[in-house]
This record gives sequence, C-alpha cells and structure tokens, in this order.
Amino acid sequence: MPDFLKAPFVNGPTVAPLEVLFRLLAALVFGGLVAWIYRRTRKITEVTTSFPKTLVLLSILIAMVTQVIGDNVARAFSLVGALSIVRFRTVVRDTQDTAYVIFAVVVGMAVGANDPWVAVIGIVVVGAAAYMMMVVAGVLTGSPPVFLLNLRVGLGYDPEKLLGMILDAHLQERELVSIGTARQGISLDVIYQTRLRPDGSADELVRALNRVEGVQSVQLQRRGFEQD
Repeated sequence: MPDFLKAPFVNGPTVAPLEVLFRLLAALVFGGLVAWIYRRTRKITEVTTSFPKTLVLLSILIAMVTQVIGDNVARAFSLVGALSIVRFRTVVRDTQDTAYVIFAVVVGMAVGANDPWVAVIGIVVVGAAAYMMMVVAGVLTGSPPVFLLNLRVGLGYDPEKLLGMILDAHLQERELVSIGTARQGISLDVIYQTRLRPDGSADELVRALNRVEGVQSVQLQRRGFEQD
C-alpha cells in the first residue's frame, strides 16, 4: 500500500502530559466563557441550571477527543462506532447526563488508544470542573429554580385578570408558554414558566390560586422533572 494511504492510519507523535493538561485547562476556561455568554444572552426563564454546566464539560470533553484522535483516521472511525453504541431508550431529562456518557466514552477510547495520560488528566480536570460547578450552584442561590405552572380555568375567564394579582405577589417573573382549550372547549388550559420570589412558597401559591372562583385545577412542577 502506498505511504500516502498508510499515513492517516499511523499514530502521530505522543503529546506531553503537561501539554495535555494545558490544553484541557484552556478548554475549561473557554468553555466557561461560552457558558457565561449563554447565560447573559438568554432570557432568565429559559436558562436551566444544568445546561451551562454541560457546555463547560463538553468543551473539555471535545478537547480530550481531539487529543485521542489526533491525525489518526482509524481512531476517528472508532469514535463514530463507539458513540453509535450509546442509545437511550428513555428521554434524558438532565443534559449533564449526556456529557457524562461522552466522558465515559472518551476515557475508554483514551485508555484503549494507549494514551492513559489523556484519560487521567481528563478525569482530574473534568472532575474538578464538575465539583466546582456543584459548589458554586450551592453557594449562589440568587437564581431560583424554574417551575411550570399549569392552570385550568373556565372558558369565560381571563387568566391574567383573574389571577394576575396573585401571580405577581408570589412570583418573581412569569412567561406564558402555551394556552388552549380543554374538556371539549369548556375550559382553558394555561401554562406559565415561572420563578418563585425568594420569600415565596409553592404551597401558598397553589392554595391561593385554588381558592379563586373559576379555577378548576392548579399544578406546579419543577422544570426538568415533568411527568410524562
């Protein structure tokens, strides 16, 4: 076989461990910048707490993949085959789960490709990043969780006029997600994406809404934990 056909399938030069560490740390920094831009350019109610973390982890993981593959075409095809093995029978509710699946695949490929330093340093950097983000999420409580508020009212009622004062009293912000008829057109289903006030209570909100005449049902679910 000609040399120009063999070259893409031959292992390239091994990268020094310090260089791998530097590249993964750089991926951590740049991934953090991507997550920061995402949070600053999206509406508050549209940002989940897990997705920015996933962006950071994915940046590091892609850097690891690049180290493993290098200029080797055979490894690139192996990566495609390895990722095709990963299939989900159910919906992945947390985006971080997908990142951890890729994490496991990349570590396995690094070890299998005789690049243990990529796996070792990657585990340390990704683990430190995940732990750091967990600590930050626990300390910075200024961003309350997002809830989906499902309301059903009589067709003759205006949800905003009927419930606006109660919603303003208990919610830090709200955004209309969907509205439609139910029960053969005799009821109105309204869904809001909301955040509770720092001193607000989910129980008090549900009770206050349920006491209003014209409200047929109230359901408050934390986003990411909706029932199928």
